[in-house]
Amino acid sequence: MPWILIKVATKNKKDKTERTQLATFGAGCFWHVEEAFRKLKGIIKTEVGYEGGNMENPTYKDVHSDRIGHIEVTQIKFNPKIISYEKLLEKFWKIHDPTTPNRQGYDIGSQYNSVIFYHNAEQKKKAEKSKQDLNSKEIFWEPIVTEIRKAGTFWRAEDYHQEYLMKRGMDSCDI
Repeated sequence: MPWILIKVATKNKKDKTERTQLATFGAGCFWHVEEAFRKLKGIIKTEVGYEGGNMENPTYKDVHSDRIGHIEVTQIKFNPKIISYEKLLEKFWKIHDPTTPNRQGYDIGSQYNSVIFYHNAEQKKKAEKSKQDLNSKEIFWEPIVTEIRKAGTFWRAEDYHQEYLMKRGMDSCDI
């Protein structure tokens, strides 16, 4: 019986990772941040959660105790061929006040800090440059206090927080 060799196509792992990237931003209430990014062309998925603190598997209640250091964040999976990281940074700066530590509007506490969690050296460089450019242009009345930190463990928030505003037909948390 003759042997027939069939070459099975396999996906190159490198190709897959180049098609999508992650971005993680904290800019106040994560419901608002998720909704602002979710609608952009090139966004594949958004998830809200907690990052930056010292507790494993934190809950919303834990984070809002203001004792464990976690920040409400939105993690964004995006296609960089459709939307660039720079465009995501532009959106980030526009959707909140990056000059106020420990608060955004009526939301007060360190869990609402303005932060960019970078996932690689290129993101860090772009985030630092965008912050520096905005500070030098004096667009805001006060200096930008946004932290730029290396991404750590992202803890996905409880299911009821995911796509919270969309599920309720809302665009923002504003009263």
